[in-house]
Amino acid sequence: MRLFVSEGAPGSLPVLAAAGRAQGRAELLISTVGPEECVVPFLTRPKVPVLQLDSGNYLFSTSAICRYFFLLSGWEQDDLTNQWLEWEATELQETESLADIVLWGALYPLLQDPAYLPEELGALHSWFQTLSSQEPCQRAAETVLKQQGVLALRPYLQKQPQPSFLEGRAVSNEPEEEELATLSEEEIAMAVAAWEKGLESLPPVQPQQNPVLPVAGEKNVLITSALPYVNNVPHLGNIIGCVLSADVFARYSRLRQWNTLYLCGTDEYGTATETKAMEEGLTPQEICDKYHVIHADIYRWFNISFDIFGRTTTPQQTKITQDIFQRLVARGFVLQDTVEQLRCEHCARFLADRFVEGMCPFCGYEEARGDQCDKCGKLINAIELKKPQCKVCRSCPVVKSSRHLFLDLPKLGKPLEEWLEKTLPGSDWTPNARFIIRSWLRDGLKPRCITRDLKWGTPVPLEGFEDKVFYVWFDATIGYLSITANYTDQWEKWWKNPEQVSLYQFMAKDNVPFHGLVFPCSALGAEDNYTLVSHLIATEYLNYEDGKFSKSRGVGVFGDMAQDTGIPADIWRFYLLYIRPEGQDSAFSWTDMLLKNNSELLNNLGNFINRAGMFVSKFFGGFVPEMVLTSDDRRLLAHVTLELQHYHQLLEKVRIRDALRSILTISRHGNQYIQVNEPWKRIKGSEADRQRAGTVTGLAVNIAALLSIMLQPYMPTVSATIQAQLQLPPPACSILLTNFLCTLPAGHQIGTVSPLFQKLENDQIESLRQRFSGGQAKAPPKPAAVETMTTAGPQQIQVLMDEVTKQGNTVRELKAQKADKNQVAAEVAKLLDLKKQLALAEGKPLETPKGKKKK
Repeated sequence: MRLFVSEGAPGSLPVLAAAGRAQGRAELLISTVGPEECVVPFLTRPKVPVLQLDSGNYLFSTSAICRYFFLLSGWEQDDLTNQWLEWEATELQETESLADIVLWGALYPLLQDPAYLPEELGALHSWFQTLSSQEPCQRAAETVLKQQGVLALRPYLQKQPQPSFLEGRAVSNEPEEEELATLSEEEIAMAVAAWEKGLESLPPVQPQQNPVLPVAGEKNVLITSALPYVNNVPHLGNIIGCVLSADVFARYSRLRQWNTLYLCGTDEYGTATETKAMEEGLTPQEICDKYHVIHADIYRWFNISFDIFGRTTTPQQTKITQDIFQRLVARGFVLQDTVEQLRCEHCARFLADRFVEGMCPFCGYEEARGDQCDKCGKLINAIELKKPQCKVCRSCPVVKSSRHLFLDLPKLGKPLEEWLEKTLPGSDWTPNARFIIRSWLRDGLKPRCITRDLKWGTPVPLEGFEDKVFYVWFDATIGYLSITANYTDQWEKWWKNPEQVSLYQFMAKDNVPFHGLVFPCSALGAEDNYTLVSHLIATEYLNYEDGKFSKSRGVGVFGDMAQDTGIPADIWRFYLLYIRPEGQDSAFSWTDMLLKNNSELLNNLGNFINRAGMFVSKFFGGFVPEMVLTSDDRRLLAHVTLELQHYHQLLEKVRIRDALRSILTISRHGNQYIQVNEPWKRIKGSEADRQRAGTVTGLAVNIAALLSIMLQPYMPTVSATIQAQLQLPPPACSILLTNFLCTLPAGHQIGTVSPLFQKLENDQIESLRQRFSGGQAKAPPKPAAVETMTTAGPQQIQVLMDEVTKQGNTVRELKAQKADKNQVAAEVAKLLDLKKQLALAEGKPLETPKGKKKK
């Protein structure tokens, strides 16, 4: 092997330090080259460091070279290093790892002078000094810096190309106009070949099984969404965090023809149910029956495609939970201990977690529950609460003793960590889920109480504990198994089959410890070959406008209210998925919902699909015309194929929000294609023009057909409507391949085309905002001639400003070209509408125009 480095090249620091780790493991020649020397023959620009392998291949990524040397030294890959980009969210490791070496080299120019670091980053300085004092790092620094310190880096860095800064562009989460990717002739040819095969390249549609069961040798996907508590109505944050996100992935899995089982159900045992029963003067069973129906109706309206929506108050739940418990007892994983508990003397009962609330001992939140703080997310023992109160009578409880059972998590720690080391690398656990589980492990596992002094729950089958039930978070996750067992007596083919089943579990981040740690420990301790989570998908929180959802204060939209707004379920689905809180908390905003509906759905997606269909109906009698592809058309096929494949890549990694952007990007490509080629003009021209209009129309309507399938996981009703309008052949509706096919060949007859979306009006949205604002003061009556709206966020305003500027340029260019007056008028109308939206978003009143002003 030969390692090429350059004096003053910062990347040389970590690779030389890493090479020191592999010393003696392989023959290595280190060569120092000039910064302008091209070492890699197929690169157009100089690049160092470079590692030339004995095979003749080259590694020229600093991280890849360091990883290679570490592997040579006997280091085994671990998930922590594979996820090293999360390092900012975790504590710096005390041991020298690959991530440490790479980061040390990258940060060396900045951190070698402690004066650059503020005092609050003392831990970072300590980490840097520790690494810098180690021999491999010292030798690397001497080789690269030649006793000149950081000044040795200057000549090399000065010869590098200047970084490109996007000056004047607002920082925004909004999709930007993307430059089309550069395509090779081979990519274009492959896209055209796939297109030309058309429907014949579709595999046969697999018949729907009942019940759905895994099949050996095929991809078997088991999907769960966190079981909602039966005692309340889910709000929009609950819906996007669990059932809606899982539904998108389940629908996508079915389009891929994977054997897919999607299940959920109401979590019906525990304190929350007893509390709600007391509040409403019903029995716990009556509460469960009432709210199970409410939940089912809400999810049905949102078009959630469960294979099973069950409940946990069943004999199967008792049987499976007690079996797992007895296996844990037999293997020594259950402890007994006396617990100090809060007891309400007024109610004459021990208070289970949710019967008590008070101030969080960690963050000071005054409405923390007895099991967990909703604000900081930390788990709490009820006796740790400050100023505790009984939720039933509001008296102050006293501390008394009660004997309980504990799951011995410390004893299960080793099998848990072995399982995590095997599972996490290459999995699609979200970063927040990985971080939460690592935090638990780092802080040390402690025995976890699994019983409660309640009546409403799964009975504990152990002498001396007959008056207790299992803590809901011990048996709630077992509910997935019992719900499946109520669906099919062959449930073990899913739940005791880890070799053939991939388990995807969807939840909000507060549920991660129970799905990623407590249940896996229970299942591993039971030693019965249970299927454990392969991919744990956790969202952050969705807030409402500037605060939180609150049923008691009437703030926010809850599931049973959404259907009374007059806004279709698919619009709710689209917007919630568009703002899905994947990497950080996000917020529902009425102003933003209006903007996204009117811009992305109405003006982009709906406009394109409607125009494509209308051109077929108006210009070609409802029959798809012949298509004679030009080089530009072939290039468009390849671009659409590329975006389709990107959509697949994202959804396979469960990046649901980003994949939705791919649909909108293809639609934008389609709109631009129609706009540039102007089939409405060409149809009136020569024979060549009419043929060109036919090709553009045929290709556009096929893109619309593709979009209808890609939309199916997100907006199933809109998807079905498009497919009905286009009379898309049934096989094409059920399968989504990775290539763009011609599914509507020349001669195919489409149906009646009509608009897909309606504009959301400012008055309508303002009325809904006031309706769901809870205790906020009502807005004063508006003057008849003035519209007002609460100001939007700066990102939304910037997006509108950019759109106004862009549309203004379009109008000026058309006028300069002396374009058709009708076309100019249409574009001017768009500009005025955008200006109106901008003024409203900025909170400025708009007077009704009374005529043209004199200049």
